Amino acid sequence: MGAYRISQLARSFGLSRSTLLYYDRIGLLSPAARTPSGYRAYGERDRDRLERIRRYREAGFSVSDIRLLLRPARTPPARILERRLQEIDEEIVRLRAQQRLLAGMVHRLSSRRRATSVDRAGWVAMLRGAGLDEAGMRRWHAEFELRAPRAHHQFLRELGIEDRELRAIRAWARSGGRR
Repeated sequence: MGAYRISQLARSFGLSRSTLLYYDRIGLLSPAARTPSGYRAYGERDRDRLERIRRYREAGFSVSDIRLLLRPARTPPARILERRLQEIDEEIVRLRAQQRLLAGMVHRLSSRRRATSVDRAGWVAMLRGAGLDEAGMRRWHAEFELRAPRAHHQFLRELGIEDRELRAIRAWARSGGRR
């Protein structure tokens, strides 16, 4: 049995040590053993379980759904997987509508010779008018940062956002919009 310390296991999956501590605290991934000095020791079965947890997280499952999917001696319940697939389909429809709206806004702004600038409040009002709630705006920022970091930076600067806050928004967006 390969033994992994918490930092080794976390690093091998690109996770933080605190994530594994959280998983242990909620009973999602507990170490196979403890060393004589009290350190957590994870085995291959733990590593395999963490791989499944990571895949489910990448698919957007909640911790409570992952707990259900990892129940011992059970295959992943099809209804949970199908429900997540339906949620993704609905999200795609919402995102496409938002994409069309934003593309129209960009086209209108770029087709004018002298586009009037939009301040932060105006931009937030437009996004809310387009149906984005707070979570939708967080996803929008995270996607913008992922796909076009320089353009995202320039966009925030044009909204008049100060450098300190701009850096914080971009760091937060790079983390996937998680708080």
